Amino acid sequence: MAGMKTFAAIDVGSYEQTLKIFTISKAAGIRQVDCISNRLDLGTDTYLTGKLGHEKMEDLCQVLRGFVSVMAGYKVDDHKAYGTSAIREIQNTDIVLDQIAQRTGVRIEVLGNSEQRFLDYKSIASRGESFTKIIEKGTVILDIGGGSIQCSLFDKDKLSATCNLRLGVLRLQERLHRLNVRPSRYPQLLEEMLSSQFSVLRKLYLKDRQIENVIVVDDYISALICRKLSTVPEGGYIDSASFYSFLDFVNAHTDGEIARRFDMPEENAPLLRISAAIVRQMAMLCNAKFIWAPGVTLCDGIAYEYAEKHRLITPAHDFEQDILTCVRGISKRYMGSRRRAETLEQIALTIFDSTKKIHGLGKRERLLLRIAALLHDCGKYISLMNLAECSYAIIMATEIIGLSQTEREIVANVVKYNHMDFDYEMERAEGGSMEREEFLTVAKLTAILQISNALDRSHKQKCKDVRAALKDEQLILTVDTAADLTLEKGLFSRRADFFEEVYSVRPVIRQKRML
Repeated sequence: MAGMKTFAAIDVGSYEQTLKIFTISKAAGIRQVDCISNRLDLGTDTYLTGKLGHEKMEDLCQVLRGFVSVMAGYKVDDHKAYGTSAIREIQNTDIVLDQIAQRTGVRIEVLGNSEQRFLDYKSIASRGESFTKIIEKGTVILDIGGGSIQCSLFDKDKLSATCNLRLGVLRLQERLHRLNVRPSRYPQLLEEMLSSQFSVLRKLYLKDRQIENVIVVDDYISALICRKLSTVPEGGYIDSASFYSFLDFVNAHTDGEIARRFDMPEENAPLLRISAAIVRQMAMLCNAKFIWAPGVTLCDGIAYEYAEKHRLITPAHDFEQDILTCVRGISKRYMGSRRRAETLEQIALTIFDSTKKIHGLGKRERLLLRIAALLHDCGKYISLMNLAECSYAIIMATEIIGLSQTEREIVANVVKYNHMDFDYEMERAEGGSMEREEFLTVAKLTAILQISNALDRSHKQKCKDVRAALKDEQLILTVDTAADLTLEKGLFSRRADFFEEVYSVRPVIRQKRML
């Protein structure tokens, strides 16, 4: 079929490695052709030692070579391979990834936690009407991995908050083994470990919100809900009472009995218990009525992202707005001024859009500028004296779903240098020099945010109505206001100097007094 691509998505997970083959076209959308999974526990050793042992490396390379053979058989046009927490937490990640690439031909990209969870979220959204309908009511997405779980809260069909807890199934299993107690005590101990963490989650995020649905994404319980446990005709849905009864059965029977009852490998039963306990804890915490397992995996999100990037599908959901909604929630948490942030965002975007031909930045950088504007004053929650450093620390310590570690660092630096002199020798947070492209992005966005900030120096939103136009070697900023701009004009020069240094264009304020 003309315009159809065959695409392969590879998920190198903590406990399971998966290859999915898809056909993607504008006419037919995304269709799964094949799925091959392999059980290889990479996470247990990685979480304990920070290393991937020689035998595990050999086994992983063998699995990936098999995937390469399958891809060759399907004559795939393109592929993407991502590693998650087990790869992310290896101490010598770059060395391991280079060895894998040399021995298998597969180049694995390591996803940060927020990137991984955002892809999982996209995989759920790819279910279209089912997803749109369920999030109309209060909903929590519970994304369970080997190393951690991600909880994302929807309020009136908007993603309002998200947080990560280091309570993944492999990590919890390792903790239980270290306690050296009888397996019969695991359910009680597991509940104690989960309840202590989930109680904090409720205080910070759930509060008095009405949550009716829990959406589950994982490698352990989701498939079982779809195949065996669903209590409604559509499939994938189970009411909470039925789910609680299922977990009671699981806790009362041996691994062998569970495997025979639900037609599954016996080795999966211990992880199934833990995943099911996490789901029950969340459902009870929220007093949720239904649990939905859409049956998607990270591979579905990888395919969705590929199709979206290559404009082979039209996204049914505005993911950028979800990111911004979460950022506004972060700003609110740290007592940010909503009106000031909105004014700063509006001015910054006006300048960004009018200077495209001199900054060469794209849609993604525009989003980073919006985020920086919304979080511009978050550090004042800690200190007014050290606003720049505190803002940087808050942003670097706060996960922003959908942003990579590098993008979050760009935002943190833009906010930081909005409040202090620019550092021409800035380094990465983890050490080492910042890449040239990242440095230039920080400089360009900082220059825009600085003059935007200068136009609202009084914090009285005098310059909400701003027009920007390039003329000769000047950026003319026309402000329609009858307000006194003495303060803004007086403090503008220094910010204008840095903008001119970055862009070789001098910003100039022109006031057009309103009648």
